[in-house]
Amino acid sequence: MRHPGRSAAALAAVLAGASALTACGGAADDAKPELSVTAAYVPQPVSEMAAGFLTVANKGGTADRLTSVTSDAGPVSVHETVGQSMREVTSLDVPAHGRLVFASGGNHLMFDKLGRTVRQGDTIDVELHFATSGAVKVEMPVKPATYNPATGH
Repeated sequence: MRHPGRSAAALAAVLAGASALTACGGAADDAKPELSVTAAYVPQPVSEMAAGFLTVANKGGTADRLTSVTSDAGPVSVHETVGQSMREVTSLDVPAHGRLVFASGGNHLMFDKLGRTVRQGDTIDVELHFATSGAVKVEMPVKPATYNPATGH
């Protein structure tokens, strides 16, 4: 024997649940990168070259890729360190729900020829360019050459 009232109630419950999941966003909101930059700094350089360090965090559910960096202070390249070897790269991954860390002795930004003298207390503006997220502007303070941040890089 069929119970039309039960079928209608079950259908209504299923539709209400689907509607609630859609309103909460679900996986679609988690499907894009959500980038933020912290712990950015440049140790005071002793020449026209300088290194830059920072952390790019991705709270999103999709990876992104750092494709280039530009700066008001001159040319910037991205370097990767593997073992004892450093090399310039054209891009680096920012994993989903992960971080890309630029640290002393590891990956870093290289200011190849600073267009101005920078001293402790100054800032260097950079723009990080990503494959999916577009550009992110960052102010990098110039710290003492011996600066050792609490973040470990």
